[in-house]
Amino acid sequence: MSENRSTTQQAQRPGPGPGGPMGMGRIVEKPKDFKGTMKKLLQYLSPYRLKLLLVIIFAAGSAVFSIAGPKILGTATTKLYQGLVAKVSGTGGIDFDSILRTVLFLAGLYLVSSALMIIQGFIVSGVSQKVSYSLRKEISEKINRLPLKFYDTRTHGEILSRVTNDVDTLSQTLNQSMSQMISSLTTLVGVLVMMLSISVTMTVAAILILPLSLGIVMTVLKKSQVYFKKQAKLIGNLNGHVEEVYGGHLIMKAFNGEEKAIGAFDVINDELKDVSFKAQLLSGLLMPLMGFVGNLGYVAVSILGGYLAGIRAIEVGDILSFIQYVRNFTQPINQVAQISNIFQSTVAASERVFEFLGQPEMEAEAEETVTIEEVTGEVEFENVHFGYTEDRTIINDFSAKAMPGQRIAIVGPTGAGKTTVVKLLMRFYEITGGRILIDGVDIRDMKRSELRKSFGMVLQDTWLFSGSIMENIRYGSPDATDEEVICAAKEAHVHHFVKTLPGTYSMEINEEASNISSGQKQLLTIARAVLKDPRILILDEATSSVDTRTERLIQEAMERLMKGRTSFIIAHRLSTIRNADLILVMDHGDIVEIGNHEELMEKKGFYHNLYNSQFEDKETA
Repeated sequence: MSENRSTTQQAQRPGPGPGGPMGMGRIVEKPKDFKGTMKKLLQYLSPYRLKLLLVIIFAAGSAVFSIAGPKILGTATTKLYQGLVAKVSGTGGIDFDSILRTVLFLAGLYLVSSALMIIQGFIVSGVSQKVSYSLRKEISEKINRLPLKFYDTRTHGEILSRVTNDVDTLSQTLNQSMSQMISSLTTLVGVLVMMLSISVTMTVAAILILPLSLGIVMTVLKKSQVYFKKQAKLIGNLNGHVEEVYGGHLIMKAFNGEEKAIGAFDVINDELKDVSFKAQLLSGLLMPLMGFVGNLGYVAVSILGGYLAGIRAIEVGDILSFIQYVRNFTQPINQVAQISNIFQSTVAASERVFEFLGQPEMEAEAEETVTIEEVTGEVEFENVHFGYTEDRTIINDFSAKAMPGQRIAIVGPTGAGKTTVVKLLMRFYEITGGRILIDGVDIRDMKRSELRKSFGMVLQDTWLFSGSIMENIRYGSPDATDEEVICAAKEAHVHHFVKTLPGTYSMEINEEASNISSGQKQLLTIARAVLKDPRILILDEATSSVDTRTERLIQEAMERLMKGRTSFIIAHRLSTIRNADLILVMDHGDIVEIGNHEELMEKKGFYHNLYNSQFEDKETA
């Protein structure tokens, strides 16, 4: 038997994911491993190298054509000015044909620039969506390969955030920021070159306002970021409070907690209002301040340009071109500052996605697996040890054997390890010591999918999905016919109540199954197990949500279902397992007693006290 087991190295866990809208006010979570995350992200982008090269070329080309516009427009303005001067002096006139050709050429440049921008935007959108598709597909496949202990230590919301928020953040920022970053950098360099070509003196004057602009941007961003971060936290607190109150609405009403709930909501809401006002006020100040500084630059450039034109150092049209370039010079600086802010969030989101994809997976299947053609149902535990963590053992040297067709009841107080034994049997968790055998075959030498085909489960916590009643019963047996589903429903006493529902077996139930009772949910899961017709049954307090009359019907169905099958029954109501062939009494991970009901009662030990305590509790009640 092979002991080949492989795991994937676990990456470091980052903190909570970035939030907030794109652009201003976004809460930036700095990545912990920027270089490593960028390397992985580039690996996902590598299949699209050619397309990304085209994006760079088109974005740069679009920026270059756009940059050339003001210079050409300045030339047309100079020609118009010179023509007017010549006309006034009587030495000539305005060359409208030349000006028209210049304007048409300028229009063509802007048209080409727009076309290139549209094309590169289309390419970037395709690349970003394909990368997102690949990541979502990998995450979906990864979810099925992760051990249950991973989900025991994470909330559902945290895992869903990797598939939705983090991947969406990555997709949006790739789509919006990649081409914008290229265009902004190209524009910045190109505009600077064009400004220098017009006048070095005016360029120096324009650049002198740059430190002031950057200082304002950094100061406002630093101040507003504090409030935006607090705003996001308060929004989370407010949502959590509303969800908690809504989920426990009946309890709140029963204990007259309306005023307390409203008061708590008002406190959070008032604080959120104040923080949001300060955040929006500060971020709203940025554009007016930048406009003010920009206008100062225009004034300086206009005065200096007028002087230089007066001494014939530059042409009149160059002043117009230069003013446009000054406006175009400050804009990409602001864009680059915002994009770099967003880019950190993109890398942080990527890091969370890659951390999830790098989680250790379930132990690998044996290289040579064993398939049991026809399972008889003999199950044996040999000195099984297990702990959810290395420093805390739950199951200690557990040994037991169930013969085909036997009914094995597992009883004990809460936390004794009853459900854990079943999880080990199904290989939801891997044992740390000993062996579990089915028909003499170690379950680690079987494929998990083949192993689980032999089992049918009815758990205390029912699980139904959005769909018809027919689809829910057929879940474990997709090839079953409608007649077989109805037959199984009749055996589980489901058919009677289903026929009273609107739409009968075609009736749609939601994922919470709130439109049917808890007892009916349990009946549907029992019908699902009946339809699968397994050789080994696992019943985890299967009748706990059923009323007394229905429980009696279910017990009859269970009697027929368990006949000839090995059954493991986890029971809290000990009166339901009196007829079990073997009762395993567990306490703190150990089997403390073993035998049938009569034998254990005669011993007057742990089981005897546990059994009688339930009736003492009822008598006291």
